[in-house]
Amino acid sequence: MQCKDYNNTIMVTGGAGFIGSHLCQKLLDMHYDVLCVDNLYTGSKDNIRHLLTHPHFEFYRHDVILPLQVEVDAIYHLACPASPVHYQHDPVQTIKTNIHGMINMLDLAKRLHIPILQASTSEVYGDPQQHPQCEDYVGHVNPIGIRACYDEGKRCAETLCFDYLRQYNLNVKVARIFNTYGPNMHPKDGRVVSNFIMQALQQQDITLYGDGQQTRSFCYIDDLVTGLIALMNHHQAHGPINLGNPNSFTILELAKKIITKTNSTSNIIYHDLPQDDPKQRCPDITKAKNILNWQPSIMLDEGLDKTIAYFDTIVSQR
Repeated sequence: MQCKDYNNTIMVTGGAGFIGSHLCQKLLDMHYDVLCVDNLYTGSKDNIRHLLTHPHFEFYRHDVILPLQVEVDAIYHLACPASPVHYQHDPVQTIKTNIHGMINMLDLAKRLHIPILQASTSEVYGDPQQHPQCEDYVGHVNPIGIRACYDEGKRCAETLCFDYLRQYNLNVKVARIFNTYGPNMHPKDGRVVSNFIMQALQQQDITLYGDGQQTRSFCYIDDLVTGLIALMNHHQAHGPINLGNPNSFTILELAKKIITKTNSTSNIIYHDLPQDDPKQRCPDITKAKNILNWQPSIMLDEGLDKTIAYFDTIVSQR
């Protein structure tokens, strides 16, 4: 796919969510027609409200665990609760979304003979024993733990993608998304960046789980969207391909950085580490660099400034 003059229709499932809303905007900027599909379980119309009057944008409320009959030219499949707070709230629904939703979207892509990109996750690596994680690493996942509805659901979705590739020669593309942050994050999604910023802006105690020495890498949303589009537009690549920022920080470092940037008086308090919470998570993006010519360009300080400004607006409106 190349940038066209509004003659290709791209469907984004989960398009009213954090990542999906930014992807919809970028695709419209590239002159695609965009069909945004979302059941608004964790997505929000507020994320796409400014797009609703765009002549080349359409919103359709629908749950992907049910079949969908539309005519489109490509599918970005992002639909699924993605934070522990949300996906653990209704784990059976999360499993259904990951598996039934994936089958429905793959069957649609198969019928239309179109490419489909599955938004997978670094969670497929579980609590990794390899660092950084490359795509050949098969992971260290607890199949019966409280995170398994998401971890194993996404692993099964990847299996389905590559079975459809092998059996039906379907043009599937799998992106393994690492921690991503930026505007449009849900303020109560339980993710570390949004949690810390909201707590700091409201002068509340910042809650760290474990000793704060576990590490994460943080990719700004604009960089991630560029990577997703690069993968979709690559004619040969199927993946899986890691998309994330390879620069890692301890959770304690992140908390202190956010306290400083927000001029907060928040104290840091410690709680027990949740079950199966990974102690280290960092992508090896060699494949993304070599195959997609992609790597993130927005570093943590710049991205945090933009994200803090977004959440500051939310807090000031309360």
